[in-house]
Amino acid sequence: MGNPLFAGVYDWVLAPSEAAGLAARRRDLLATATGAVLEVGAGTGLNLPHYPESATRLVLSDPDRFMRRKLATRARRLGRDVEIVDADAERLPFLENTFDEVVATLVLCSVAARATSLHEIRRVLRPRGRLRFLEHVAASRHGPSRLQHLVGPVHRTVAGGCRLDLALLDLLHAGGFAVEACEEWELPRTVPWMRPAVVGLARAPGG
Repeated sequence: MGNPLFAGVYDWVLAPSEAAGLAARRRDLLATATGAVLEVGAGTGLNLPHYPESATRLVLSDPDRFMRRKLATRARRLGRDVEIVDADAERLPFLENTFDEVVATLVLCSVAARATSLHEIRRVLRPRGRLRFLEHVAASRHGPSRLQHLVGPVHRTVAGGCRLDLALLDLLHAGGFAVEACEEWELPRTVPWMRPAVVGLARAPGG
């Protein structure tokens, strides 16, 4: 499974946004990550430079073999000791209560079964484990804007299956997560239909 073209242009497409503040958001989101950490949909590894040493085990999953190839190259270049796993977010190959934290950045938009993915994330998290998220979302909490509706089908075709209708907070609440921190903001220097975004922290139940 994989899309060599999408993997090849991914960093280039995001470069203006990264330089204009997205990289700083990644850094702030991950600054206090600790213990055993799983990143779902790790892509080309744009989060890798921002993980602190307190993340003592770092597992990076992605179903796209071309993304994983770039991910491995970036990990070697940064000298990071990581485990790279071929896995969909909907079917995580880990036992229950394996991770202290899960990270999801700009990935749930392209997941077909979002509720299933959040169930899997909750399953592999330890009780009261943390989900760190940074996602572009529907323009309103309950649905996409007219512009997102209009461009959605074409965008999904050219952007690796990315859908613009993600109502993340609703999904988190429905999945049993407690949202402890969340900020609405806009992805900088990107197309208007991808700008609405949220970044924050949610807790799995238990403990």
